[in-house]
Amino acid sequence: MSGVRLSGQLLCATREQVDAVVRHLPEHVTLTRAEPGCRRFDVVPLDDGLTWQVEEAFDSAAAFQAHQARVAASAWGAATAGVERRYSVEGLAG
Repeated sequence: MSGVRLSGQLLCATREQVDAVVRHLPEHVTLTRAEPGCRRFDVVPLDDGLTWQVEEAFDSAAAFQAHQARVAASAWGAATAGVERRYSVEGLAG
């Protein structure tokens, strides 16, 4: 397998959600980029102030799934649980 790629957007509906993303994102990015198998992890705010473009790449499905498990149990995961995600993932099947 050539790896897993995720692309999409994180969409906040409220100021509280924006504040949670801004507060927790730096640590989330640092921890994710340090994970084994992480090739790319970029979360960039868009001009509307409510949306972030997310681009991820991992070496394997196992690395991506380990990332997802870590995130689910993290401060980021808890703080942003209600934030809408519109992602497409390529490379998980196979």
